[in-house]
Amino acid sequence: MNIVVMRLAYRALLGSRRSWVLIGLALLLFAVAGLIRWGSGGSLGASAGVIVNFGFGILVPIMCLLVGTGVIAPEIEDGSIVYVLAKPLPRRTIVFSKLAVAIPVALVFSVASIVVAAQIAGDKDGQLAAAMGVSAALASIAYTSVFFMIAILTRNSIIVGLIYALLWEGVLAGYVPGVRTLSIRQWALAPAEEMLKGNPVWNVSSDVGLIAGIVLLVITTTAAIWISVQRLKSLSVRVSD
Repeated sequence: MNIVVMRLAYRALLGSRRSWVLIGLALLLFAVAGLIRWGSGGSLGASAGVIVNFGFGILVPIMCLLVGTGVIAPEIEDGSIVYVLAKPLPRRTIVFSKLAVAIPVALVFSVASIVVAAQIAGDKDGQLAAAMGVSAALASIAYTSVFFMIAILTRNSIIVGLIYALLWEGVLAGYVPGVRTLSIRQWALAPAEEMLKGNPVWNVSSDVGLIAGIVLLVITTTAAIWISVQRLKSLSVRVSD
C-alpha cells in the first residue's frame, strides 16, 4: 500500500460530487422503503421485494460503479495519472492502494443503506437486514473491483458500467434464467438465501448454491484485480511514449 496514492484516491472520491450522489442514492432507497412500509403495512414480503430488487439489484451496483470508477477514472481522463505512474511504484501497489480506499467506501454506503432500508421497510428480528447486509458486502467487493477494472480499460467507464449494472445485473440477471447464473447479483444472493431459508416469507433465492456463489465471487474479484494490474502496466508504457 502507498499512503500518498490512497490519500489522492480518498480526495478524488469523497471530495467530489460523487459523494453527494452516493448520499442521494441512499436517501432515495430510504424514501422508497418508507413508502413500501406505509403502503404495505410492514409486509415482510414487500420489504424483501424492494430491498432485493431495487436496493440490492439496482442501487448497490450503481453505488459501486461511482466508487470503483471514481478513484481512478478522473485521473485517466485529465491525464494526471501520468504523475502516479511516473513514481517508482509497482503497478500492483497502485491498484491495491486505490482499492483499499474504494472497497471500504463502497461497503459503508451499500451495506449501511441496505441494512437501514430493511429496518425501515419492515424486518423481523433483523433477519432481512443481516442476510442482505452480508450479500451487499460480498457484492460490493466484487462490483467495485470490476468497475475499477472497467475504468482502466475504457474512458467511457460510466456508460459501460451503467449498461452492465442496469441491463445485465438489474434486468437480465433478475428475470432471464440463462443469465441469472452468470451475475454477481445471483452469486452474492446465495448467502442471503442460506441465512433466510428457514422462513419462506422472505422469498429470497439465488440460482447458484452457497459454495459456488462464494467461489465465483472470489474468482471474479481476483480476475478483475489481475486484469487491472496488467492493464495499468501497458497504460504506463503508452503514456511514457
